[in-house]
Amino acid sequence: MEKRSIKKETLTGIIKKIAGEMRVFAPVKEEDGVFFRVLGEGVEPQINYANTKNAPKNIFFPRTEKMMKYTRTDKGMEFVENGEEAKDAVLFGARPCDARSFVLLDRLFDQEKYKDPYYVDKREKTVILTIACVHPPYSTCFCTSVGGSPTSEEGSDVMLTDVGDSYLVEFLTPKGEKLLKYFGDTQADADAEAKKKEIAEKAASEIASHVPAKEIKTFLDENFEHPFWDTIHQKCLACGTCTFLCPTCHCFDISDEVKGPDGVRIRNWDSCMFPMFTMETSGHNPRPSQKERWRQRTMHKFKYYVDMFNAISCVGCGRCVMYCPVNIDIRKIVTDISKL
Repeated sequence: MEKRSIKKETLTGIIKKIAGEMRVFAPVKEEDGVFFRVLGEGVEPQINYANTKNAPKNIFFPRTEKMMKYTRTDKGMEFVENGEEAKDAVLFGARPCDARSFVLLDRLFDQEKYKDPYYVDKREKTVILTIACVHPPYSTCFCTSVGGSPTSEEGSDVMLTDVGDSYLVEFLTPKGEKLLKYFGDTQADADAEAKKKEIAEKAASEIASHVPAKEIKTFLDENFEHPFWDTIHQKCLACGTCTFLCPTCHCFDISDEVKGPDGVRIRNWDSCMFPMFTMETSGHNPRPSQKERWRQRTMHKFKYYVDMFNAISCVGCGRCVMYCPVNIDIRKIVTDISKL
């Protein structure tokens, strides 16, 4: 594995240089938040921030995505275009929890038998540069409870760690090594690696929330009809904030928009929190209230995904906790289940 050392003040210039040659997605300050955006000319990428408000899953799994165009002719249906081919890109500034979310999404969208070509195309052509979390985390962070850590390399192609007056830059994959030319020739020394180990231990110890996420599956396996499910949903507004901000939620709807002989097939994000999500043509809804929808959300994260892919579908980023308008806290739900 190649390792470099760069002065901290040079990082912004490096990222801008890369952005001059290919598409770069980076954290950008907007009003009172930080969001992932395409880095345009004159826009400054954020370096020192806790996390973005939006998860970067939108880069590989867009909120709205054109899947194909078609038109009706005298000879029948003619497909004009099959989506948009992805271009080489760099995702800069993802936190370890968000980089890890891509590994979890890969298990769904990039299976041996079932592959989503739209997701896979973007994923394969994007290099992920992760910045390790070395500063005090949000109080809502709980990555260490679900298999992650503030300095996890999982899902990253390049990992940058703040080790004082410089960054330790580790090129973890062949895809990441394609960016070696931008980071100079200064080899990282043993002191930088020792500092990283020290920083990793300190960062992990600063995660204050500890959630028994791995301990509740046995209960979920056997208690689909438990009275507990009547206790967690009363405040829910069915707004979908938790699912739209979540790095690993992936529900979608596909619709055709037709005007005259021309049509376009579009995929849009959907949410298991929405009443219409499971509405059947007959008018029957197997999840008629937020009780059933919240049970589904909890089961999917901590049971169904574990059954299918041997992984909890949560990276502990805490966005759903931080931004829920009625303060529903998945950490409390998991903790309460563990006590039943």
